[in-house]
Amino acid sequence: MKKVFWTLWAVVFAAGLVGVIQRLLSGHELAAYGSYVPWGLWVAVYIYFVGLSAGAFLLSTVIYVFGVRRLEPVGRLALFTALVTLLVALFSIWFDLGHMSRFWRVYTSRAWTSMMAWMVWLYTAYFLLLVAELWFALRADLARRAMETTAVGRLARWLSLGRTDLSAESVARDARMVRLLATIGVPLATAFHGGVGALFGVIGARLFWHATIYPLLFLSSALASGSALLTFLAAFWGPGRGTREHRDLVTLLGGITLGLLLLDLLFEFAEFSISLYATIPAAVQGFLLVLFGPYWWVFWIVHIGLGAVVPIFILATRRNQPVWAGAAGFLIAATFIAVRLNIIIPGLAFPEIRGLERAYVDARLTFNYFPSLLEWQVSAFVASVGVALFALGLRLLPIVTFHSKEA
Repeated sequence: MKKVFWTLWAVVFAAGLVGVIQRLLSGHELAAYGSYVPWGLWVAVYIYFVGLSAGAFLLSTVIYVFGVRRLEPVGRLALFTALVTLLVALFSIWFDLGHMSRFWRVYTSRAWTSMMAWMVWLYTAYFLLLVAELWFALRADLARRAMETTAVGRLARWLSLGRTDLSAESVARDARMVRLLATIGVPLATAFHGGVGALFGVIGARLFWHATIYPLLFLSSALASGSALLTFLAAFWGPGRGTREHRDLVTLLGGITLGLLLLDLLFEFAEFSISLYATIPAAVQGFLLVLFGPYWWVFWIVHIGLGAVVPIFILATRRNQPVWAGAAGFLIAATFIAVRLNIIIPGLAFPEIRGLERAYVDARLTFNYFPSLLEWQVSAFVASVGVALFALGLRLLPIVTFHSKEA
């Protein structure tokens, strides 16, 4: 089974690498977006992975800030997942930049009123906090591994930065630092992902996006998708698989995911129903595209069917079975890309001025958008890099450890 998985991964990675090379050589020429729809799949993938990161991190704070010890076995897994998905998100949006080599200028321009600049600064602070918190969470186990003479032991010695003290006082000091950083991270993660929602919400010219509920909706979506991803990872790669402790852990995560998914669907219903009831054309048109447009199936089949109805049924009836709970988590996490696409594309896919689509005619002046092969290839490459980073971390770092209660 592993050979089949890694063979498929290699095929996806190679196909994606071809797309990356084309992107670097030809710029945006082979992308399907244009002047009217300038944001496409890569932006959707970016906010999708950012949401996974914020959700996984906020779930880790339940352990390290609020002391829910039943979830402690997946604390480090949640932090590592948040770090990997953040890197993948930033990697994805990097390909969307017109001048990829100029990304650093946001740090020097100091545009204090720019929501996008604030997001980048918050991302940077969040990334540094994640690295520091994960290091303190792993430090003691890295020190233990540093005693080994293997390559993993040598890596652990390097990563532990020479701190090999395993006394109770040192371990307790690490735990206090983890709690402190997690506490700081709660408002930070809330601000940066709520800020992603605010980035859309403040665009008054696009009524489809211009809603005060957007920051809260992005947070609820992050929690639902992040907890679903963690449920999937814990079910198949979590500590103590096959034990009663593992089953209880996945059952709890499945229950949390179910509750957060229902909350997110409630927020989504509020957004849709209020906008449709108001019948403001500039706002309603985007929602009608989501519900009944040419890609109606993205909402009804992928998001509602596979991403909500099926997982809710599984988690309501079989969440005490880790395999089923993990499958439900995978469905929710994987199909959440449909939610992100239905935020990005419909907000741009209709003319703001009546008759604009007939005023000028050009291949790039179109409101019909579907990702090109290049966009899918680059997105596949980004996702495959994330899978590789995750697998490498599980193999080389003490991310997952199991301590039986009986032991």
